Parts: sequence; C-alpha cells; structure tokens
Amino acid sequence: MTSEHTPTPAAADADALGQPRSNPARKKRNPRSRAREFALQALYQHIVGRNEATSIDAFTRDLTGFHKADAIHYDALLHGCIAAEAALDAAIVPLLDRPLPEISPIERAAMWMGVYEFQHAPDVPWRVVLNEYVELAKSFGGTDGHKYVNAVLHALAQQYRTLEIEADRTAR
Repeated sequence: MTSEHTPTPAAADADALGQPRSNPARKKRNPRSRAREFALQALYQHIVGRNEATSIDAFTRDLTGFHKADAIHYDALLHGCIAAEAALDAAIVPLLDRPLPEISPIERAAMWMGVYEFQHAPDVPWRVVLNEYVELAKSFGGTDGHKYVNAVLHALAQQYRTLEIEADRTAR
C-alpha cells in the first residue's frame, strides 16, 4: 500500500473517535456558506432543545471559526427562521410524505433556511440556495436526507422563484 492511501495520524484518530475527517475544500468556504452552517447548527439546537434564540446565538458566536462567517446573514437566518417557524413549517408540510415530527431536525432546519432564503434573499440565485442546503444536508444529515431536502426545496423554488426559474429555462 502506498503512502497516499495511508491515513494521516489525525485522520486515523478522527476515524477512531467516530469524527469526520478534515476536508480541505470545506475550509475555503465563503462567509455566507459559513453563516449557513452556523445557522443550521443553531436551528438544530432550537428544534431539538427548544432553546431560546438569544442563548443559542451567544453560544454559536463563541464557536471556532464564527468570525469568518457573514454575521448579518447568520442573524437573518437564525432569527428569521425562529420568528417564522410556523409559516416555514406550513410551507414545507404539504410536500412531506410523512408527519413533520418524523423529519430529522437537520433536514427540517435546512428546509426552513432554504424557504427563508427563497423568500427573503432575492440576491441569492435559487440554484445557489438549493445547492447550499443540499450540501449541508449531505454533511450533517442522515444518509439520504439531502435527497429529501432537494426534492422539497426544488418544489418550493417553483413557488417562490417562478420568474427566476423561467428566465433560467429560456436562457438555455
């Protein structure tokens, strides 16, 4: 076996501890992508622990790497999704094939944020919104959770970004 196939000591330790390996590509994320990742983790705390936004926010801002995130985008996602929780669930529920409580908190948070960005961040192209949350679901969610997030957000993109999607179709 060549050395390129031998895990580094850090990777071997991560595997032994059941932790994800370091991914060099992830370290080059842009500030908005970082904000989405921190917001996903914060919303997970809200969904699972029913923690208040202010305590979640204080905890999240102390995490390593937060200073590299777009704090304004993070604030909008965290506080906007918590404030609009019922409306976001109402948008998602008609597209689900199971009761809302059976949806993983990670997938639910990713769908909340995707819907929120479709509604409130018209400067972010719909395909970027879709891709960002599918990738977060791949990184943090269950085995096929990203497929579920993709299907729901793709359907909701048709509703919230109709003109943008039509423009994409005619441009091709």
